[in-house]
Amino acid sequence: MVNRREFFGIALGAGATLSLTPELLRAVRQAGGTLLQRAIPSSGEMLPVVGLSFSNHAGCADPAALKEVLKTFADNGGTVYDAQHGNAAAEQLHAAFANELGIRNRLFWSTRGTPPGPAQLGPDSVKTHVETLLARLKVPRLDLVMLPPQGDPMHLAALKAEKAAGRVRYIGVQVIGDPVYPQLESVMRSEPIDFIGVDYDVGNRARVEDTILPLALERKIGVMAFFPFGNAGGVSCTPSGTSLFTRVANRPLPEWAAEFDARTWAQFFIKYVISHPAVTVARVGTTKATHMLDNIGGGIGRLPDEATRRRMAELIDSFPPATLAAPPQAGHGPPGSLVLPAAVLDRYVGEYRTSGGVILNFRRYGTMLVAKVGSNPDTVVYGRSETRFQLGPNFVEFQLDSTGRATGLIYEQGSQKAQASRIR
Repeated sequence: MVNRREFFGIALGAGATLSLTPELLRAVRQAGGTLLQRAIPSSGEMLPVVGLSFSNHAGCADPAALKEVLKTFADNGGTVYDAQHGNAAAEQLHAAFANELGIRNRLFWSTRGTPPGPAQLGPDSVKTHVETLLARLKVPRLDLVMLPPQGDPMHLAALKAEKAAGRVRYIGVQVIGDPVYPQLESVMRSEPIDFIGVDYDVGNRARVEDTILPLALERKIGVMAFFPFGNAGGVSCTPSGTSLFTRVANRPLPEWAAEFDARTWAQFFIKYVISHPAVTVARVGTTKATHMLDNIGGGIGRLPDEATRRRMAELIDSFPPATLAAPPQAGHGPPGSLVLPAAVLDRYVGEYRTSGGVILNFRRYGTMLVAKVGSNPDTVVYGRSETRFQLGPNFVEFQLDSTGRATGLIYEQGSQKAQASRIR
């Protein structure tokens, strides 16, 4: 098995590029030969399972290279072209490339329902933005338009009016970065939407798999999965270190990945996401045409079954978080920290939510706990007693029931304390 670079035989100097050779195309078009497709639940329309976005790359990547990525994507069966995130420059970039390549009518256009900028916008902003995009993209209608679930309800009403008028085919809501899952769930249950968009990857599963994806299946709502490689920097040009590629580092791909036709880590990550029955399309982003081909390969061939998905998740969970400078080591914490038995640490593994909506996620890595608070990087958690732990300058006191199971915690930040209940 090989990693992403070895698969493409990269041995070139800095700044060199690889050509899209027939051998490379044959290597990617394995097993099934063409991109898998999924039906949009509300209509039955089929979509290829791998989509593309340049939202992270406007202004910090070579435009010619990005245009080659789009050409490679479209030439190999991709259609879902997403311009939801980023700024106005990213929106313009998507339109310019599609128009220059003459493929705008072959694409499934996905975008936001209001212009980037101030959050306080009137309901007319939806209609105005849709009209602006139709003129910019030179298409008769937009395929998918999504809004944040915590926005003005009048915006969603205006978006429904655009769908009724035929200027928009599908509507939905999306969250990115800090999850606002309660608001998302509320809209999913109460509104006739076609799609949701949500961050989802093999290292970011808990709340999405426990609640959001089952609800999407129940409500027959399509799912666009953002960042299947991990959120490597949001909409900035500098990766934050939370990419799954950083996490796996130079580890070889396991031999058993061949059982579901994954030849690279990129294909491993994509196949995990699209193998969930609720996911309609996984949206990727890249600046290299060769990497785009690699990503396309993730949507071709066999997919892992449920038992294999669990094995994939367990493998990734066994690797230390990418945002830690070094793997946590017992006994190397602040003065007074304790080395606790794994059985004690396992009591606390799970997800907790404060009354203010902040999510704290704990998992065990060896003899240590690692925590993620909101969208902050992973933090090593050091035991001060069997129920009290230190996270940097902050503290957590776990609350146990009569069986010894953690039911909640108190999160202490200086003199401020927040109660959190266990949700998973």
